[in-house]
Amino acid sequence: MKLVIQGKNIEVTDAIREYVSQKIDKAVSHFQSLTTEVDVHLSVARNPRITSRQAAEVTIYANGAVIRAEEKSENLYASIDLVADKIARKLRKFKERKSSKSAAKTAVAVLEQPPLPLPNDNRVPELPAQVVRNKYFTMPPMSVEEAVEQLELVDHDFYVFRNTDSGEINVVYERNHGGYGVIQPHAVNGHKKH
Repeated sequence: MKLVIQGKNIEVTDAIREYVSQKIDKAVSHFQSLTTEVDVHLSVARNPRITSRQAAEVTIYANGAVIRAEEKSENLYASIDLVADKIARKLRKFKERKSSKSAAKTAVAVLEQPPLPLPNDNRVPELPAQVVRNKYFTMPPMSVEEAVEQLELVDHDFYVFRNTDSGEINVVYERNHGGYGVIQPHAVNGHKKH
């Protein structure tokens, strides 16, 4: 298993590196066969008014899946402890899911709703003047159920994926009132430009 430790606004000392290594090894010890790489990002916020300034973020690459967790506190070692516990729980959940192959029915229910009509006011989407950050990642085709599993593992509000049924790029997201939603491209055949 490859372990990569990086720091932002902080020097990653040998003591910190050793502590992270011990904690992460313990967290993934039962999942070594699944895990190929673990990236740890430690950072300290520059703003002294932020109470939980010291953050530890862990990203695990496991059999094509990405599992991510982040914790912040007033103490870097406490943040490392918290994120190690969180990532161990997520790995356990991931392994249980892999063995049980349970499906997320709420996602399918939302998917089956008819698409909303396109607006007719010819609005042009406006993008920010400057791209802040580019992210590149592999996008193997997957079902909506698998995308929902990935969404839960990465700890984000949404997950972009290529749908195996349509071959299109879709976005699955967590709805405010529970369950999941899926954003799909709308078929534009038959729509005339004015």
